[in-house]
Amino acid sequence: MLRCVGPQCEADIDDLPVEEPLQIRIAGEDVAVTMRTPGHDSELAAGFLFSEGIIGAKSHIESIQPCMGDDGLLAPNIINVFPTDRELVDPRRWRRDFFAASSCGLCGKTSISSVTRCLAPITSAISTNHSTMYSLADKLRMAQEGFARSGGLHAAGLFDLDGNLLLLREDIGRHNAVDKIVGHALLNDLLPLDKHILLVSSRASFEIVQKALAAGVAILAAISAPSSLAVELAAEAGMTLVAFLREGRMNVYAGSERIEG
Repeated sequence: MLRCVGPQCEADIDDLPVEEPLQIRIAGEDVAVTMRTPGHDSELAAGFLFSEGIIGAKSHIESIQPCMGDDGLLAPNIINVFPTDRELVDPRRWRRDFFAASSCGLCGKTSISSVTRCLAPITSAISTNHSTMYSLADKLRMAQEGFARSGGLHAAGLFDLDGNLLLLREDIGRHNAVDKIVGHALLNDLLPLDKHILLVSSRASFEIVQKALAAGVAILAAISAPSSLAVELAAEAGMTLVAFLREGRMNVYAGSERIEG
């Protein structure tokens, strides 16, 4: 590529964010294809299936493995989840659940009612403070090695209430980064995340709030803006939602009682 500054251009090499498809299957049945940055694919598959309501617990997963290609070699872009509950292999069942979940965000109050009926509200009485929240954005950015190289990856970071970064996942898709966090928590028996802060480097969409709610996240923060439906869902579910988080400033849209001065 050519790197240009004013009228001067010179040939250079640039690091680009990797984007490849991942086909997620349940016992060989296609569920979905997501465009992702390779890495932590088992977490992504587990988190996606959990946050979309297709599987309900770690105990529902027997194994997660890459598929074999026609050439007899592992196919790195196809991953197969084998469930302990063989009823989940019935595509009519999970397709109904998945399409219902995927349509959320398109129908306003109906979506919010559907999600809050299916997922437990956040009742955690934990709290943190302003200074801790203000410190998170810089900590996330400093840990984003992929973003530092390419400038093109989203991140999701899981923090404790003292602001310590416990887990970071990067991906070209903001939803994938969250699914990787949720999948890690699911596979390592860390759910619910009701004593944690989840920070995303993107905006807070309805889908991000929905995935965080599935994992029991008590405090969700975003670097960018929230959507109106995201704010409504967070308020209805008892989740604390922070957006426009920067050093020294933030907007708290729901659950302000968890953030002390």
